[in-house]
Amino acid sequence: MKILTSALALCLASLCLTSCQSTNENSHTTATTTASPPVAQELSVVPRPQTIADMMKQRGEQDEAKPALKVISPANNATINGSTVEVKLDLSGDLKGYTPHKDPATGKGNHIHVILDNQPYEAYYELGQPFELRNVTEGKHTLRVFPSRPWHESYKNEGAFQMVSFTVKGGGDAAKPTTTNKGETMASPANSPGSSASPTPAREGKDMAKSNAGEIDPAKPLLTYSRPKGEYAGADADTIMIDFWLRNAKLQAEGGDYRVRYTVDGGSPQFIDAWNPIWLTGWMSGKHTVKLELVDKNGQLVENGGYNSTTREINVVKK
Repeated sequence: MKILTSALALCLASLCLTSCQSTNENSHTTATTTASPPVAQELSVVPRPQTIADMMKQRGEQDEAKPALKVISPANNATINGSTVEVKLDLSGDLKGYTPHKDPATGKGNHIHVILDNQPYEAYYELGQPFELRNVTEGKHTLRVFPSRPWHESYKNEGAFQMVSFTVKGGGDAAKPTTTNKGETMASPANSPGSSASPTPAREGKDMAKSNAGEIDPAKPLLTYSRPKGEYAGADADTIMIDFWLRNAKLQAEGGDYRVRYTVDGGSPQFIDAWNPIWLTGWMSGKHTVKLELVDKNGQLVENGGYNSTTREINVVKK
């Protein structure tokens, strides 16, 4: 009887130990799976994509052009009555065939980057008609413009970049019509009773988000964020360009004291020391933030109206 009891006790102990080991092993497996970190995004700088290099060959001399812009309207220090601001530009210089125009088949083409205050740029293709900034808020604003290629790389020659400041009175209320100085109605609200579509072709333009200009000193260094912007899908998501415009500043590789610092998703800061676009590969699907800053030789942000530090959100879509 004692032998039977001992054997039964030994069997129960063995069963308990086996059960506990099984439970601990399963718990360890689950914990390891749960704790596994997601794959980290590793970006690297690569040469200009071959597709763009091929496009440049097809364009002939256009990429050697030196386009110059002049802002016809709004005039510098002008006062605009109403929420719609017409942008009209004059293009000149050594163009070598460079002409802003959107190809209806591809939806791409040479264009002008139009930036109100420090909002993302809008593309202006047809210079034969004014570009409208709609629903602009009351107050002081800054307009920056420069010519761009179909893949949004800016021209960086002397005279390409222009900047004006202007003041809007009575703007930013979409429920009221835009009027001239004499009170003549220029445009009715889109949803107002009795309003109808204009018989003239729709102008290029954009309803602007609420913003106001910073206190920019035109004599100080100024960084203008250009790309990246918006959504990147398919082949466009493989390599993404960072591009910008510099005024009153030379970067270190060109004998100057400044650097452009860029940060992706709040990661480790990287630097651009020559005024050329860079292309980054290794992007993962999802939303990302890109921050561009102009810093001095000591790594300190160069302040100018709050515009020398700009963050944009982009969306990368990969299959």
